[in-house]
Amino acid sequence: MVINHAGALRPEYFIAYMNLIMNAFECSVEQARNLTFERLFQSKEDYLGNESYKQFLKAYEAIKQ
Repeated sequence: MVINHAGALRPEYFIAYMNLIMNAFECSVEQARNLTFERLFQSKEDYLGNESYKQFLKAYEAIKQ
């Protein structure tokens, strides 16, 4: 999936990405969250900007329900 660094990513993007990770690796939501954080954010909260990180957390909360 291509990332546009010009703006904040939306929760739908992160939900789709985590669903893809869970399907590909047959892993839990928590594992998908960790892999997404490592791969997209390089394990740094501000790597894609604060707003994208907030949207990532919002997506995680939505997907774990």
